[in-house]
Amino acid sequence: MRNKQNKKSMRRENQSSVSKFLLLGLPIQPEQQGLFFVLFLGMYLTTVLGNLLIILLIRLDSRLHTPMYFFLSHLALTDVSFSSVTVPKMLINMQIQDQSILYAGCVTQMYFFIFFGCVDNLLLALMAYDRYVAVCHPLHYTTIMKEGLCIFLLAGSWLLSCASALSHTLLLDQLSFCADNTIPHFFCDLAALLKLSCSDTSLNDIFIFTVGGLVIILSFIGILVSYGHIGATILRFPSIKGICKALSTCGSHLSVVFLFYGTIVVLYFFPSSSNSNDQEIIVSVMYTVVTPMLNPFIYSLRNRDMKSALGRLFRREIFFSM
Repeated sequence: MRNKQNKKSMRRENQSSVSKFLLLGLPIQPEQQGLFFVLFLGMYLTTVLGNLLIILLIRLDSRLHTPMYFFLSHLALTDVSFSSVTVPKMLINMQIQDQSILYAGCVTQMYFFIFFGCVDNLLLALMAYDRYVAVCHPLHYTTIMKEGLCIFLLAGSWLLSCASALSHTLLLDQLSFCADNTIPHFFCDLAALLKLSCSDTSLNDIFIFTVGGLVIILSFIGILVSYGHIGATILRFPSIKGICKALSTCGSHLSVVFLFYGTIVVLYFFPSSSNSNDQEIIVSVMYTVVTPMLNPFIYSLRNRDMKSALGRLFRREIFFSM
């Protein structure tokens, strides 16, 4: 009994000994801090404004009140939230000397990073299913993709993501952190935190592998299966016009899928033998800063409905301002 109490006491002491972590940030020279601060600030503001514009367009234009744009509005909201979890802290650290983050703040940042990352991943799978129904079963689209089903699928994605992030957080809370508190990253990445722990992290590693397989791989397989059926259906179209219409329906989503999963493939399947940590940071910048910024441009420039809605909004503003 006394041994158990001593072990619990030691674990609490180990955890309390690390009250904060030190984020090393991006691998850039001090004289380049100002330039990169302006660059990332501009990218972050573009991300926020672009995605909020998409949400506003879908909200105001009744022609966009369809399942596809319902999921797109939530993807835009998730992109803003996902980017906001890491970028503001990174920008602050570029301007001040103190690059520390409290233990509670670090764990909170990790939780929301995993949460919004999972939601983003599952939303892409739901949008692929929506495109599958639209192309392969167009006559039954309205009966299949009912409002109740869309809300159910969305709520399931948020709940599953919440459970995944909470599980990782609770498992991390069981670990002890000793002397080393330096994180060679610009945010509290789960893998980086596990490397700092002086406890056995085998259970955490198994859980990462399991949840990663369920959420990322199964979602990606779902996207591949959906587009496999879409491709087979497109090949049966008798006219070039029908093929072009189907491709225009799926083009924007496919571009976002390639951008999102392309960075994951580079990070996990093509590791660099040298400067692997720098490569990991660069890839992290891609999916936390660049991808959320590009998504509004992809959906605005490649989507005819979005361009039409944007034109109607501008004409309405010009009319009321005259």
